[in-house]
Amino acid sequence: MNRQIKSYKRIVIKIGSALLVDQDSGLRRQWMKSLIQDVAALVADGKEVLIVSSGAIALGRRELPDTLRTGTLKLEESQAAAAIGQIVLARAYSETLSSHGIASGQILLTLGDTETRRRYLNARATIDALLRWNSVPIVNENDTVATNEIRYGDNDRLAARVASMVGADLLVLLSDIDGLYTAAPHVDPDAEFLTEVPAITPDIEKMAGGAASEFSRGGMKTKIDAGKIATAAGTAMVIGSGKTNHPLDAIDNGARSTWFAPSANPINERKKWIAGGLEIGGSITIDSGALVALESGKSLLPAGVTEIQGQFSRGDTVNVLSPNGQKIGRGLIEYDADVATKVMGLKSPQIQELLGPTIRTVMIHRDDMVLD
Repeated sequence: MNRQIKSYKRIVIKIGSALLVDQDSGLRRQWMKSLIQDVAALVADGKEVLIVSSGAIALGRRELPDTLRTGTLKLEESQAAAAIGQIVLARAYSETLSSHGIASGQILLTLGDTETRRRYLNARATIDALLRWNSVPIVNENDTVATNEIRYGDNDRLAARVASMVGADLLVLLSDIDGLYTAAPHVDPDAEFLTEVPAITPDIEKMAGGAASEFSRGGMKTKIDAGKIATAAGTAMVIGSGKTNHPLDAIDNGARSTWFAPSANPINERKKWIAGGLEIGGSITIDSGALVALESGKSLLPAGVTEIQGQFSRGDTVNVLSPNGQKIGRGLIEYDADVATKVMGLKSPQIQELLGPTIRTVMIHRDDMVLD
């Protein structure tokens, strides 16, 4: 795997709040200028760059009364802070990029914008147009309107979803963490640093921790979650420290970082959308015969389903569980939950007798399923 950012063509860069915003002085303008110098060098070299940036709420809070600058905000207060901060953040990026002759475009996404297929395709088309114009899209979660039920909750996974959506070659997660350790280094002095991760296994997932700063909703766990989305789509990923100026250049010059290899068998465009989805409507458990059928590339039939959980509608994403309850994949369900419960365990003639001859007889079609 190539371990230099500048060797990739389409690059998504995620920036954490703690890097952009100082709790005392506000926007770290000098750091941002150094980052954009790195970005401008990539653009001048013919690279396509997208930035997924946190920081809107943190910047907005600085414009609020002193009593609201620290502690926990109510949802509507966070949304109001984001409304203020999004303008500040967009202006800062626009001014800094324009000093290099580069235009920027602001894109605010909610979870629904990438979970709904039509909106997902529209967002991708908009980003593609901006990149064709040699602009740098600045993407953030639309915290002004996103409620707890419709939000990503962290920009690591949003960045991975965007990277998958636009077919990026590389996802760069800049943070106050320089990469993945076998354990939390501030707790375990014997923790080992991993420079490369060939695949995200259960053991790798166990190494993840929680959020580390007041303004951040992310942590190593969300970065590993992001890695699973990105690498499955064929996108390489690197986690590196953004504490220094010129962080992209530093990584290319050997600064400590962890690189995650992309899948050797990336999934197609429709399955990228399914695999990267975060809204799960429920789960279905299958028997051993159905498991063999799925692994051989067949669709899931109701006859192989042994249990239904959740309240979902036709077209929702559900997890597929093995006979022992282990998640083995996900897919778009062909039935509402109540109908799926009625037909599970039945063969096609029985289903047609129960529901009529025109009813579909597949629980999840193979084209709408992604196996782990």
